[in-house]
Amino acid sequence: MGVSSKDMLRAIADGEDDPEKLANFARRTMKRKKEELELALQGYVNPHQRLMLKTILTHIDFLTEQIEMLDQEIAKRVSTYQEDLERLDSIPGIATRMAEQILAEIGTDVGNQFPTAAHLCSWAALVPGHNESAGKRKSSRSKKGNKYLRSALTEAAQSVRGSKNYLGALYRRTAGRKGKKKAAIVVAHAMLRIAYYLLTRKEMYVDLGEDYFDKQKQASIVRHSVRRLENLGYTVTITEAS
Repeated sequence: MGVSSKDMLRAIADGEDDPEKLANFARRTMKRKKEELELALQGYVNPHQRLMLKTILTHIDFLTEQIEMLDQEIAKRVSTYQEDLERLDSIPGIATRMAEQILAEIGTDVGNQFPTAAHLCSWAALVPGHNESAGKRKSSRSKKGNKYLRSALTEAAQSVRGSKNYLGALYRRTAGRKGKKKAAIVVAHAMLRIAYYLLTRKEMYVDLGEDYFDKQKQASIVRHSVRRLENLGYTVTITEAS
């Protein structure tokens, strides 16, 4: 649906069938593929197909106009919440459009609407389940929540899977143990918790780093080792190597 392609399609719909003339609509880098385009544009299009093609293009133009009109209306309505949008936009994987959608779903007074981040995540049905209790496995099927918010955040979670940041590391760590679907839910849950704290504390996102879990594991090993030595009667002093 690039400019060159749409011009070619419109010309075909209007009755043009000369491959050379159609290929001349190519712009920028597509001009280098003129010979290939001429070969691709050879063929027969009957009047019925031209009519359907024109109908589809007209419908696409109508939808594009409606999207632009709605974008302008959304921008007008959220203009007074620009700082909140910037806070949400600072989260990896959350762009401006996604930030607008999150704010539209959870509201602009999230602190009073939801007492804690856990309440918000539960409302959106983005709470990773504990599927085993007393040796019995439970259903891992997700509860019903706000499907629009859940869908948007799950999509955002998928977009950070290769990112070199905390959320990217969380996705890969979870995917390795529980699979990609569970990883998307876990990261979406983390994103929503982060969003809650940013909006209620009026802060910008600060990333914990891709090596966050490695540092946590290292700290855990150190604590465990110190505890064992102290239980054996030793006094332990930890000094970091230069």
